[in-house]
Amino acid sequence: MNDEIIDSEARMLPNWRAAMPAANVVLRSVGNRVQPGAGKIRWCRLRAGEKHTDVLPPLFVPGKFIVVLADQPDDALILDVLAAGAAGCCNTHAAPEVLQQVALVVENGGLWVGQRLLQQLIGNTARVLGQGGAAESGSLLELLSERERQVARMVAGGASNKEIADRLAIAERTVKAHLTAIFEKTGVRDRLQLSLKINGAGR
Repeated sequence: MNDEIIDSEARMLPNWRAAMPAANVVLRSVGNRVQPGAGKIRWCRLRAGEKHTDVLPPLFVPGKFIVVLADQPDDALILDVLAAGAAGCCNTHAAPEVLQQVALVVENGGLWVGQRLLQQLIGNTARVLGQGGAAESGSLLELLSERERQVARMVAGGASNKEIADRLAIAERTVKAHLTAIFEKTGVRDRLQLSLKINGAGR
């Protein structure tokens, strides 16, 4: 990934280097514009004590996705940065494989909100809308195998990959493989969109 990591220090953290070996750290100061580079994603580090309203606005440019790397992420901050126009928010020190997954989701037009908040949002959606019953949901599920339907319904109910794996007595990597197939067959981008479609809110 030839992306930009925007920070107030020109220091590449080990997890960034492992996830994005071709990325460059670009120095910024609060309020100053940063010229766009070649990558699709601008990873912006939000240090403890910094306000996203001071840091993010100068970074938005056409054709770029903004992902916030937060030193102190919490649900309120994630929702705030998404409302401000960012495509995602994760921990500054997230594992390399998580950063790569964030990039994949964002580059494909999805939003990254983190597993815990995503489960809360999906669970709330399921409770408000009720399970199944929508014609579109039924036609969507008809595209899937029986096991994929099981996985899709559990995702729509807010279950994590581990919870799905435990309930179905399969490996987490198998759950991920089913989800990949589900996304491809249904044309949805991520778990949240899948949940909305199944629960009848994605029409």
